[in-house]
Amino acid sequence: MHGHKIINQNALHYITFTVVGWVDIFSRYEYRNIIIDSLIYCQKEKGLV
Repeated sequence: MHGHKIINQNALHYITFTVVGWVDIFSRYEYRNIIIDSLIYCQKEKGLV
């Protein structure tokens, strides 16, 4: 995994995802929970809004 540093912390940013084979990760319970848990962590610990 590559890390990215956000230089302007006050600017708006967006993220996008591409999944190999266009697998619908949100229909798979395990994958969905990993994504949701990661976003919740970023909200609580990293200031993601």
